[in-house]
Amino acid sequence: MKKGHNSIVKTSYVCTSCGNITSKWFGKCPECGEWNTLEEQEAIIQPSKSIKHLRTRTYEQVKNSKACRINDISYTDNLRISTGIGEFDRVLGGGLVNGSVVLISGEPGIGKSTLLLQICQSIENDASILYVTGEESLSQIKLRAGRVGVDSERLTILSETNMSSILPEIHTVKPDIVIIDSIQTMYDDQYPSSPGSVTQVKQSALLLIDLAKENGISVILVGHVNKSGAIAGPKVLEHMVDVVLYFEGDKQQSHRIIRAVKNRYGSTNEIGVFDMRDVGLVEISNPSEFLMEQRPKGVSGSCAVCVMEGTRPIIAEIQALSTTTVFPSPRRLASGYDYNRIYLLIAVLEKRIGLHFSTQDIYMNVAGGLRIDDTSCDAAACLALISSLKDTPIPEQLIVVG
Repeated sequence: MKKGHNSIVKTSYVCTSCGNITSKWFGKCPECGEWNTLEEQEAIIQPSKSIKHLRTRTYEQVKNSKACRINDISYTDNLRISTGIGEFDRVLGGGLVNGSVVLISGEPGIGKSTLLLQICQSIENDASILYVTGEESLSQIKLRAGRVGVDSERLTILSETNMSSILPEIHTVKPDIVIIDSIQTMYDDQYPSSPGSVTQVKQSALLLIDLAKENGISVILVGHVNKSGAIAGPKVLEHMVDVVLYFEGDKQQSHRIIRAVKNRYGSTNEIGVFDMRDVGLVEISNPSEFLMEQRPKGVSGSCAVCVMEGTRPIIAEIQALSTTTVFPSPRRLASGYDYNRIYLLIAVLEKRIGLHFSTQDIYMNVAGGLRIDDTSCDAAACLALISSLKDTPIPEQLIVVG
């Protein structure tokens, strides 16, 4: 604890996974057991006579709430706003719900900001949007908007990171949708920690969530990801919002996939597929055709399988490669398929069919960046392994389910 001029600086450590606060650093969080999740933060303790001034906020005061009977609550039939992009609406469950908070995350350069700018152009005609950017200047946003053809009169842009300035501007503009790009750059000047810290991310999100619920404004938050692929910042952020979307894709490939991991107003099984082009992201209404166009012909280890992604069947390709190992212990690698399940399938093939994989390195991949968890794809995975081991191609018109 350090003493400054008329203030005391207190150092504590916050777990980014569970939000637990400790007075000293631990390699393993004593609350949730996660490793290397404690981050240092400093809090300035003001003298008691300054506390009243500290609590005086520059934006609208919180109003007292009253309990209502459920039969007395009224709502309009038009609860959702269509974004004009079918694949995005599919993942959301039909569109943006009024007063909802959506968190969309993904790796840098994956196309999050591009997609949101395109939504600003294609959204319903009577919906107004305020785009708050903390990472780019107004001229940079204008340049990128021109590249993807965004020139909507209903779009207002604000370059600001201080929540004390953003909230009054939202009340002035009164938009239907607010986009925050990104939540890690926002900060509340009532708290001394730096932007991107656990305290600032949590407090900024809390203010925006209160704003959305009280005024019926749909809020979309853009979040960064850390090295492990999880959303940067406190884990509690995912519990606070209504919808959590992950924007996935290989930068070496043109296609992108949006997947819902949490949705209070729809299914979490739906995915949206896009193709990244010069004009921005183009939705792919028939992912099966797009994925199978890239399937090699006359090659062993490739098997087509039909999987259900929400309410839509998708034909995917399982690729397997079996080769003689040069290591004492054979390697097993999987992308898009359960790693531990591969061991189970190999054990079944060795026990029941008599095939020998103990001297083979095995690599398995699901083409297109899809992730398969359904056990109905086990037969296709086994057939792909056998095809690669025997070096015998599978007929192109064959689809395996089981």
